[in-house]
Amino acid sequence: MSLIAKFASVGSATMASRVLGFAREALIAATLGAGPVTDAFYAAFRFPNLFRRLFAEGAFNTAFIPLFSKEMEGGGMEAARKFGEDVLAVLLTVLLGLSALAMIFMPFLVGTVVAPGFADTPEKFDLTVVMTRIMFPYLLFMSLVAMLSGVMNSMRKFFVAALVPVLLNVILIAVLAAAIFADMTPRVTGLWLAWGVLVSGMAQLFILIVAVRRAGFTMRLDVPRPTPAVRRLLVLMAPALVTGGIMQINLLVGQIIASAQDRAIALLNFADRINQLPLGIIGIAVGVVLLPELSRSLKAGNHADAQHLQNRSLEFALGLTLPAAVGLMVIPAPIVGLLYERGAFTAVDTRMTAAALAAFASGLPAYVLIKVFQPGFFAREDMKTPMWFSLVTVVVNIALSLALFPLYGHVAVALATALSSWVNVVLLSGTLWRRHHFRPSAPTVRRIAMIVLSSAVMGVVAYGLDMMLLDPLAGASLALRAGATLAVVAVAAIAYFALAILTGAVDRAELKAALRRRGA
Repeated sequence: MSLIAKFASVGSATMASRVLGFAREALIAATLGAGPVTDAFYAAFRFPNLFRRLFAEGAFNTAFIPLFSKEMEGGGMEAARKFGEDVLAVLLTVLLGLSALAMIFMPFLVGTVVAPGFADTPEKFDLTVVMTRIMFPYLLFMSLVAMLSGVMNSMRKFFVAALVPVLLNVILIAVLAAAIFADMTPRVTGLWLAWGVLVSGMAQLFILIVAVRRAGFTMRLDVPRPTPAVRRLLVLMAPALVTGGIMQINLLVGQIIASAQDRAIALLNFADRINQLPLGIIGIAVGVVLLPELSRSLKAGNHADAQHLQNRSLEFALGLTLPAAVGLMVIPAPIVGLLYERGAFTAVDTRMTAAALAAFASGLPAYVLIKVFQPGFFAREDMKTPMWFSLVTVVVNIALSLALFPLYGHVAVALATALSSWVNVVLLSGTLWRRHHFRPSAPTVRRIAMIVLSSAVMGVVAYGLDMMLLDPLAGASLALRAGATLAVVAVAAIAYFALAILTGAVDRAELKAALRRRGA
């Protein structure tokens, strides 16, 4: 299977989760609006989700996958199994202790880290504490899911691990449908959503356990021991705790600052959900596939293949994220209105969410490029360099958020996140270039230039159609606005891909091969 085919496999599974995520967010917007229960739910959910991405998907997987892949490459399945069992024992022990401490000190954590701005509203503060306690064990289940996903990815089985997150959205959609049918109060609906998050973590873990066993890989629970391999993992994890979760740290900082503005957390979450569609499909696909593949190539001493992997990843990432970013920046309001504006979600909410979406989208290519460049360090077991760059990024994000928030409110948080991500990209790519670990090939540079040109033309087309078609329909029916918005998006996409193919921004040989495979 080619690299692009692997990206497509993971991306298609992720797309299913993101589309259902839209359905979930639309139901939350219609049921709860941008009110206090929504604020409390998102603040509570972000806390265990932050730890999941920072600890499990971030620090743990960036350290675990290269080591596990090299165990498989060098020692075979038995060596990899022994390493996995040692890691599982330590991981489970740490997670149980962390979860117990968090549950005990949750009021303090909510008041100082999760949402200190809620202290002025006791009812919202108490609801956030209850919801966070319900959802925090989700971290334990999802950390184990992340480990088993790393095992599957290292075995080059990407699809199932990418698909299981769908369960979160399926279960929450079912909860919201039941809440609407039973005419539940907002508070009860919020609590049911919290329990739904926990149940989804259990379900995802169960499916991964079955999938790993069917792939012929089993692990037993053992007494935790600090073996040399485990100590090496912990050494690599320490700096990766900062590096792997930089976006989550930025978002948490933004949440703390935004909690001072009424409804800001909900508005930012609605905007980020739309931004997460291309980011999830492309960024997650690149991050999941590139790290184990790059680790294998470097372990085998095949540096030419490592360069090829990063060149193709760079082309793939920019070829899809740059036009998506331009589109979301040019026509954010029609997209937000189409997805959310109904029920308790008003036209004012649409305008405020659209402003945040445009700011988030300005950093969309940067978010994905970080996924392209960081594996160049992680695969070489260099966790410290990206850690220092991440610390710089956090400082930039905090400084910009605090400086811009009095002027732009919640939009400042989104803009600071985007700008700080670009700082991270410059630092990562510049260091790889200086160390001769990665320099884009001449064909890749030419394709990127054509991607930029094609995206700019697409942006002009989308803006013109917005002025001529979408603006006059601002007060029309939902069906008419939906049809017009989808038509504009389709025409803009056709303009981009037509120009990208004509200019060679898209590899024509690979496109023809893909079409032949599809037709076969």
